[in-house]
Amino acid sequence: MFSPEGPTLLELTVQAMSSTERGYDLLAPKFDSTPFRTPDRVLDAFAAAVGPLGPFPRGLDVCTGTGAGAGVLRRLGAERVVGVDFSAGMLAEARRAYADAEEPPTMRWVRADTLALPFAPAFDLAVSFGAFGHFLPRERPALFAEVFRSLRPGGYFAFPVPAPPRVGSRGYWALWGFDTVMRVRNALWHPRFVMYYRTFRLPDVVADLERTGFTVATAALEELGRRPDGSPRARAVLARRP
Repeated sequence: MFSPEGPTLLELTVQAMSSTERGYDLLAPKFDSTPFRTPDRVLDAFAAAVGPLGPFPRGLDVCTGTGAGAGVLRRLGAERVVGVDFSAGMLAEARRAYADAEEPPTMRWVRADTLALPFAPAFDLAVSFGAFGHFLPRERPALFAEVFRSLRPGGYFAFPVPAPPRVGSRGYWALWGFDTVMRVRNALWHPRFVMYYRTFRLPDVVADLERTGFTVATAALEELGRRPDGSPRARAVLARRP
């Protein structure tokens, strides 16, 4: 549908009518040929913003998917990288993508529920890209608490957040329409496929992080430019465990 290497419309339909986990198992072999993968320019801008806060000897990629965030952690100099996801299919693709990676760092892939992470507080930096739409707002505090618990004191949880589309714009109505369709789908069809674009509002996210115990700052991703009103098109959220 998106490219000759990407999934067909039928494959995307089957994915969307599956559970979230099963849907990503099915999509995994073609995921990197879809627009759902975080673009390289976002990864580059994020790495440039976060790098000066290092060093980060141990990195955790939360909801790693095919491993884009793990690649960022490698670039930031992590000596040990762990990618965690609940989809066995996505983890298989991540293992394949980094099978020929030179050591260091040590790469490890863990299948686990991110609402019950199986890690001691050992990581210097946790990142996540493009996955927060899979968590309902009521689940965010539990997710943030699990990441907080997995960080060493002084460690960071960092991720990019795009600016919301202008109210009434084409992008605004596209996201509103997608979320509406997903809500109807989940009301009428089970198992649910949880993916919403308009539930991750920066002020709410910052408040949830602070209630968890993080100290929160943001940094404009200047490489991605600014909107006509002068505000950045995207920011990096930098949440630090005191």
